[in-house]
Amino acid sequence: MIKLRLKRCGRKQRATYRIIAIDVRSPREGRDLRKLGFYDPIKNQTYLNVPAILYFLEKGAQPTEIVHDISKRAEVFKAFGVTRTKENS
Repeated sequence: MIKLRLKRCGRKQRATYRIIAIDVRSPREGRDLRKLGFYDPIKNQTYLNVPAILYFLEKGAQPTEIVHDISKRAEVFKAFGVTRTKENS
């Protein structure tokens, strides 16, 4: 199974993240299938490769909660035509 998740980059106390497609069994810093974007929580900057994200979503990739929230703010799911609701547990 493929997941869309964050990969930590940057230096100490200045973390930035790459949004990547990766196999579920791989560690956080493992080899990614493809780089899909960039997220800087300090500067609150985001770059998303929307066509690549949509490609992996169509193939059944599951975004993590944080990647889902980032994509939702960028309105990626409107282009995909799907809304994901959080289930109450």
